[in-house]
Amino acid sequence: MLSQFYPPIIGGEEQHVRALSIKLASLRHDVAVVTTRQQGQAEFEMDQDVRVYRFRSFMRRLPWLFSDSERQYAPPFPDPEAVLALRRVILSERPEIVHAHNWIVHSFLPLKAWSGAKLIVTLHNYNLACVKETLMYHDAVCDGPGITKCFDCAAQHYGLVKGTFTVLSNWVMGMAKRRDVDLFLAVSQTVAVGNGLVSSRLPFQVISNFIPDNVGVLQTDSDPYIAQLPSGNFLLFVGALGRAKGVDVILRAYAGITNAPPLVLIGYQTPEWPLLALECPPNVLVLKDWPHYAVMKAWHRSIMALAPSVWPEPCSTVVMEAMSAGCPVIASRTGGMVDLVDDGETGFLIQPDDPSALQQTIEQLLTNPNLRIRMGQAAKHKVIDFQADTVVPRIVQAYQSLLKS
Repeated sequence: MLSQFYPPIIGGEEQHVRALSIKLASLRHDVAVVTTRQQGQAEFEMDQDVRVYRFRSFMRRLPWLFSDSERQYAPPFPDPEAVLALRRVILSERPEIVHAHNWIVHSFLPLKAWSGAKLIVTLHNYNLACVKETLMYHDAVCDGPGITKCFDCAAQHYGLVKGTFTVLSNWVMGMAKRRDVDLFLAVSQTVAVGNGLVSSRLPFQVISNFIPDNVGVLQTDSDPYIAQLPSGNFLLFVGALGRAKGVDVILRAYAGITNAPPLVLIGYQTPEWPLLALECPPNVLVLKDWPHYAVMKAWHRSIMALAPSVWPEPCSTVVMEAMSAGCPVIASRTGGMVDLVDDGETGFLIQPDDPSALQQTIEQLLTNPNLRIRMGQAAKHKVIDFQADTVVPRIVQAYQSLLKS
């Protein structure tokens, strides 16, 4: 398993890789994870029955390239130190399947033929088609890549020099991936369409993200993290504290609600957060960098989940986790959200970037506790479709089909 980040780094993709690895190991598959090494972490450790190898990448020697020092992403080209580290692990592990997530796959491509392994890439976002990975162009959903558009968009996002180099690198590595990847797994139909898989002859399947079967089972509520939460009802958002996740939309909607219960935001800080924090109305509690188990406890204490992403969210793990805790979900009608939330049954879907619609929907749920309970129960039933026992066998079947071929 190749992943640019792995817990304790928090995020939906990181949780997915860990949950998949542990589930596969429990099914008696031999599983190793290769990931980047953050400060204070060991080069090797065991995560239950999963072997975790961590390496220092060359790009970490250039911290000025990254706007977020805590999340230094894999580059759009092979990282020389990563290639060497992967070669050492491959010699030790002799994998039959290499399952990559995100741009760390670029450092495996030079080794692919030599390794003899089949290569699967899960597309958790739109990085095969979009250098920003979001498929957003000038604050709107992009209708597809174009050379002029991509250079313009990347220059605005990364800067002229870095943006130009990123576009060219992603274009070259995209050709290599289309040639060498044995199977793409898209986490939603929206991701398959946005990455151009549907209109191509590339081998792909749509298999959603998932959550562990026992993710909603809690041991105790006695915890120093939980002590920081409001004692009564509260609304909850979990995710990156940035505009793409609709945090500014939440703050504007919440400011218009009279006598609302507290709003809790749990997540990690993005470069946008210092400015967004200035817009925080009263009664907003911001909790940063919580461990996953504490987030799950927070879901069980909250009365509704807010997920008004502006970008076409591919397949939100936090929405699944909220559903497993019996939370009705208010989400944007975009991306993979439409596959997760049954509008009017397990929650509500609203138009993206619409604070007024979000405010009205929150007020509707606040004034109707019976509706909240009914939707929460329906959400717990619906989320069975997105649990490990349902989804992982499909991934295993994809592995077996590749090995047979």
